[in-house]
Amino acid sequence: MKKGHWTSTVLIAFIGAAFTAGSASASEVNETAYTDVSAMTMWTEPDILREIDLPSASNPASLNEWTASMSVDEKLWLVGNLESQALFGSKVHVLEKKNGWVKVAAEGQETPRNELGYPGWVPEEQIAESNRMEKLENEPFAIITSPTAELTYDKKGRKDYKNLSYNTRLPVVKEQQGEVLVATPSDGNKWIDASNIEIYDSEEDIPAPEAEDIIADGKQFLGLPYLWAGMSGFGFDCSGFTHTIFAANGIEIPRDSSVQAEHGLPVAKEDLEPGDLLFFAYDNGEGRVHHVSMYIGGGDMIHSPNSRSTVEIVNLEDSGYADEYAGARRYLEE
Repeated sequence: MKKGHWTSTVLIAFIGAAFTAGSASASEVNETAYTDVSAMTMWTEPDILREIDLPSASNPASLNEWTASMSVDEKLWLVGNLESQALFGSKVHVLEKKNGWVKVAAEGQETPRNELGYPGWVPEEQIAESNRMEKLENEPFAIITSPTAELTYDKKGRKDYKNLSYNTRLPVVKEQQGEVLVATPSDGNKWIDASNIEIYDSEEDIPAPEAEDIIADGKQFLGLPYLWAGMSGFGFDCSGFTHTIFAANGIEIPRDSSVQAEHGLPVAKEDLEPGDLLFFAYDNGEGRVHHVSMYIGGGDMIHSPNSRSTVEIVNLEDSGYADEYAGARRYLEE
């Protein structure tokens, strides 16, 4: 399935723009901006979303409302129509503009498709230019470690601002009595409970994780419904799950399963260790890689399998994937 540096204002106006975008040609641009919604869903084209998808394409976006409203068939329609997602505060490169939509490349999601990051179309209102965020890029940052966490207007958390996802990173302004003030792309500073985050001075300061750290993070999402192109605590696809879990622990791996399968250290099946990534391919494991899971030991794996399911732990040999096993890769330091 889908999806990296891979080292060790008005809704009516929006609807009108969304469904008339095909009438104008795209213009090429070269700008940077920042994701201004909890999780920004990236589309293959600028004018294909359905009415049921509008909660995902507004600002603020309502990801839980969107995912909860879809039937299995409506979720299956997303396959091939979505590209990926980008989290609040993350940097994107603007490549094209077209009638209220922009084509962006999401940094931190490396892919052979674009050297700047994973490409896709998003509503222009979901990104924001921010000189302040750019100036704060090398300052200490908070990374959300819980599945989701509330960003609030006030220090005591009495008024919610946005519900944010695991692995969201925001510049730290100050720490105060168990609360942390962070910068946002377009709306000043907001507060977050310190129990939901870790603070690091730089990416290099994130400690190298042990296998149990990676696995414990993955288990936080057991029961979370699958979402094609999902990269957040509101829903993952198979490789979005592995990519995000590793990224939150300071290890960048490619976005797509097929590319994840080409990097890291190859591992024989008899030498599997917890934290290794397992890959599955068509034609009894000899064709194109279409799925990835994470080995957790004892013959079991954790994964986000498909639109009919949720994040789950299954036995590799009993999972229905055994005949498609195509190999394993190790990204954790030995």
